[in-house]
Amino acid sequence: MRLFAGTEFDRPPTCERCGELEEVCNCPPEPAAKLEPGKQTARLAVEKRKKGKTVTVVRGLPAEGNDLPELLTKLKSACGAGGTLKDEELEIQGNNLDRVRTELTKLGYRTKG
Repeated sequence: MRLFAGTEFDRPPTCERCGELEEVCNCPPEPAAKLEPGKQTARLAVEKRKKGKTVTVVRGLPAEGNDLPELLTKLKSACGAGGTLKDEELEIQGNNLDRVRTELTKLGYRTKG
């Protein structure tokens, strides 16, 4: 007789949703819970980069629970400028602090800075 015969440790793990073996399961991963914009504070700053270029930076919004690429697209079109996403920070080209602040407030985020 085996040590764990008949216990839960003797059976291979199965998926909780479909009941198939975890190795065979084709269930899509559960999406992360979406955070409410009103419970988040975006920290805004204007920084100088190489060759005197200015960049508006949005910090403090976690990647989990937010769709940062979609938010970046909305901010870029509101400002009429380019931008990028680096290490959970949104960077908008130029000094667009007021435009970014009004757009984030319109979307429901709290802003600081």
